[in-house]
Amino acid sequence: MEIKNWLTRTGNPALNDKTFAGLPRATLAGDAMTLQGTVNKSFLLLVVLLVAALWPWSQFFGSGNAAAIAPAILIGLIGGLVLGLIISFKATLAPLLSIPYAACEGLAIGGISAVLEKRYPGIAIQAVGLTFGVMAALLLAYTTGLIRVTQRFRAIVVGATGAILLLYLASFVLGLFHVSVPFLHSGSPLSIGISLVIVGVAALNLVLNFDLIYTGVAQGAPRYMEWYGAFGLLVTLVWLYMEILRLLGQVRQR
Repeated sequence: MEIKNWLTRTGNPALNDKTFAGLPRATLAGDAMTLQGTVNKSFLLLVVLLVAALWPWSQFFGSGNAAAIAPAILIGLIGGLVLGLIISFKATLAPLLSIPYAACEGLAIGGISAVLEKRYPGIAIQAVGLTFGVMAALLLAYTTGLIRVTQRFRAIVVGATGAILLLYLASFVLGLFHVSVPFLHSGSPLSIGISLVIVGVAALNLVLNFDLIYTGVAQGAPRYMEWYGAFGLLVTLVWLYMEILRLLGQVRQR
């Protein structure tokens, strides 16, 4: 039942249809969720992520040994997954766990980016620039009304996100039996086309994130939901960055 709720309104498990439902309204103005507060906390989480990413990045380029940063990547991936699931199910823990989550994601992203940067020089800064460029463009489109979150829009994005989740799950299971899925990982035109679609879906999830945050502010959600909203945005930004990084890597293969 919980997994069903995850995909009810947005493909991001941190921000869904039940995010603000049933929450007590803040009785005092100072206790309510604000847009500025969410923006500030989002910025803080990004700073933590970037600082954490510098450690495996510097370690890799200092030693040139990928094995030296493998533990950091593994800790980041597992720690990020565990903390992300805990926060998704228990929003009140977001103020305590969001920063450790951002640090874990930073370790994973920093290590993976360093390895790909060694193979394809310049790919990391390109991925960062495209990620923030996409976010800025979509935020502008949402705030100016160029993109409106209707039920149809929401259903399409959620459905596409669910399909991608199932595709990655199937790829993971097949990988356990040493069966590769070349159209996901090769540099073929089909693989690049699929990656472009996935990047597009990840980007559109940002619009749903913006809509959910604005909804929380309008409904006077409790102050701790600022952390939860910031965490949800970070989840989607990390996904978008990794997909763009993968897409650029596929293009460089050609």
